[in-house]
Parts: sequence; structure tokens; C-alpha cells
Amino acid sequence: MIDPRIIPSIEELRQRPAVRQLESRYGHDQIVAALRAGADELRRRLIVDARTSDNVPQDPEAAARAIESAVLSRVTRAFEPSLRPVLNATGVIVHTNLGRAPLPPSAIERLGALGGGYSNLEYDLERGERGRRDLHAESLLGRVTGAEAAVVVNNNAAATLLLLAAVAAGREVLISRGELVEIGGGFRVPDVMAQSGAVLREVGTTNKTRAADYAAAIGERTGLILKVHRSNFRIEGFTEQTSLPELVALGRQFNVPVAEDLGSGNLVRPEAASVPAVLKAEPDVRSALDAGADLVCFSGDKLLGGPQAGIILGRRDLIDRIRRHPLMRVLRVDKLTYAALEATLFEYAAGRAFESVPVLRMIAASVDAIDLRARRLVDRLHPLGAALGARISVIDGESTVGGGSAPGSEIPTRLVSIQSSEGAGSLETRLRSLDPPVIARIVDDRVVLDLRTIPREQDELLATTLLQLVG
Repeated sequence: MIDPRIIPSIEELRQRPAVRQLESRYGHDQIVAALRAGADELRRRLIVDARTSDNVPQDPEAAARAIESAVLSRVTRAFEPSLRPVLNATGVIVHTNLGRAPLPPSAIERLGALGGGYSNLEYDLERGERGRRDLHAESLLGRVTGAEAAVVVNNNAAATLLLLAAVAAGREVLISRGELVEIGGGFRVPDVMAQSGAVLREVGTTNKTRAADYAAAIGERTGLILKVHRSNFRIEGFTEQTSLPELVALGRQFNVPVAEDLGSGNLVRPEAASVPAVLKAEPDVRSALDAGADLVCFSGDKLLGGPQAGIILGRRDLIDRIRRHPLMRVLRVDKLTYAALEATLFEYAAGRAFESVPVLRMIAASVDAIDLRARRLVDRLHPLGAALGARISVIDGESTVGGGSAPGSEIPTRLVSIQSSEGAGSLETRLRSLDPPVIARIVDDRVVLDLRTIPREQDELLATTLLQLVG
């Protein structure tokens, strides 16, 4: 048996250059704890394994190196961030599980400028006194959408809850049975309405709701007419739904405010030049306001392409009521959300959103452009094909918007197909273990990569990451 006394003392180990470097990064307490754990583990190995294995240190230097290696592995695992960048090759543009919308470069730059210091979040620079955070982004939102006033909260579920609580608590809210939606994570409109204190009043049927159904339900207790965009499903066949202009006319007739939950936050006007068909089919924010909606709410991190946020636009008197509600403080956003949102909105105001906002750029990318990038990637992956015994080719496929936006939308694309003898499931698992992880899809027992959701500037990173499999 090898004498455990070959293990150096903790203080001796601390003086080694590699350990001192680790200590400067991770701190004294963490490294000392890791050294003790490594020494204890090695001591057990020397007692148990020395008689049956040659793979144990034979002298103090070898013991120190073994403990160094164990400490490096231990602290790296302990301090590795749980939130990591991944390469999204799924073709799902607004992928909820992968963080939804990637931010524009200008938003990233703005986050760096404001995140590392102080800002006038709640300070009035002109008066030199406390200001209000809920006014940030309002000017840009008005410029882009034409809204009188706006507030920002932490997501669209919060926006819906706050809107209902401030405008219709204790009163009836009329909503079509066909719009009582549930989105990801179990968020259901009836449940949110109950939490807000508003009283749900269903009108019409699942497949058909007419203006007359709303009119028949309006009474003294009616506080709001709510229209909810069915953003993650479609009803087809024998259907009819009441348009927003019809609801606005009813609201004016009976003096009842009308709100629309648009969900995805499309800021692109359908009549704009070269707008992709998938966006033409989605209701846009300005059209809802132009139609007379008193309030509109939507997400900031879906089709808008900004940070997670819930945005409420509309009549100033109603927005002011929302600002004053106690839930506003509970649901408010921080300086980083305002920074990223304002930077994203500026891209729209400057007329360059399709070039600079990643979500819109991905939606608008042509099949030919994706095909060219896919073929270049296939050329780079010849060593991978040889190593895996795989057939790598470019095939037709479809991308989707995702994130509860544009239900049923299918965008033609070109896919890099990897058909390997090891099986698609095994290969897909190995892709997720790379650094950075590559998230792909399996179609017909082959792994497919959709470059629509890989930024052009990451093409080389994707290629070198995939080639890690060669080793």
C-alpha cells in the first residue's frame, strides 16, 4: 500500500502556481474546500485502489498534480453558469425554450452602456428630483405605433392582468368563447381574469360569435369588452368572429372601453413593401389602435424582437389609471429591460428593423440565401461525414415562427441533413453535449439543421463546433 503521507498539505498545495491562479478567480474558501475534498478522495484511493490498480500517484508531485486536476474539475462544475448560449438550428424562430427573441446588436450595446453604471431610471434630470420609471419607452412606442400613452411591465400575461385589474375589477368583461385561450406554461385567460378581480362573461360559441352576442350581454355591470388574438391555434370551417371595428362601434354605443390582447406584438404594417406573408397574416399593433381600440397589449419578445416585456398602449386616461394601480409596482421592469426595449424600438423608428432586428431578419431570409449558406456548411463538414460514416446533404424543409405567434405558419427553407449509422437520436444527443450546444431537430430518422435560426455571423462557429465530433 502506498503511504498516504505522500499527499502534500493544504498549504503546500495552495502555493502551487495553478492553484494560486484558481484561488484568485474563485476565492480562498472555495479553493481550500475543494483541496480538502480532493485530498480526502485521493487518500481513499490510495487505501482502496493501491493494491489493485497502477493508476494511482506514486510520489508527492504526482499526488499534487492529481489533486490539482480534481480541484479544477470540481470548481469548474460548481461555478459553471446554468444559463448558457446555444446554437439554435431548429428553425423555430421565436423559440420559447431557447429564450425567445435574440436581441439586436444595438440593444446589446445599450445594455452594456447602462448596465455597468448609474442611470436616470427614476430621476428627472431637468428638475433635479425624483422622477418616474414608467415613462421610459413611452415616446418611442408612441412614435412607432401612434399610441397616446404606454406602460411597460414584465410580460404580456402581467399586462393582461394589470389591464383587467385597473379597468374592470369587480365588473364584467365580455369575451368570446372562442378566445378563451391557453398559452404555454398553463397560462389561461379565465384564470388571469379571476386573479384580476374582473368577472368573466362568455358570449357566443366556440366557433361563432357575432356582434349581436356582445350587444345582448352588455349591461350595467359591463366594464370592458376584451378581444384576444388566438395566437397559437386556429379554428377553421364553419366559423365567424366579430371584428375589432365592430366591437369598437359597440363600445362607443354603450360607453364601454374595448381592449385587444394581440399577444405577439407585430409592429410591421401589412401594407409595407416586401412584408413576408407570415407577417401579413398577423394583426399589427397600429392597425388595432387605428381601428379604435381603447387599449392594446402585447409581448416585447415575440414578433417585436425585443426583451421579455408586456406592453400596454392606448387612451391616456386609461393608461394613467393603469399607472396608478398598486400592481404596477409589482409588475414593473428594470433599467435593462427599458434599455433593450428602447434600442429595439429605435430600429423600427429608423426604418431598418428588417436588417437589424434578428427575428424579422430570420423571417424575411430567402430560401436561396439559406441554401447558399447550407451548401457552404456541407462543404466544411466533409471530415465529419467521413468520421461518422454519415451522409450529409441539403434538403427542402420548413421553418416556423414559434413562440405562440403565427399559428400554422410554415416558411420554406433548406436544411442540412445528417444521416448517420449511429442513429439520429444518439447524434442529436451528442450535438447537445458540444460547447456551445447545438440544438437540432430529427426528421425521418436524420438530424437536420436549419440555418434560418443561425445568425449569418455564427456560420463559422457552427461549423467548428460540429467538427468537434470528429475528435
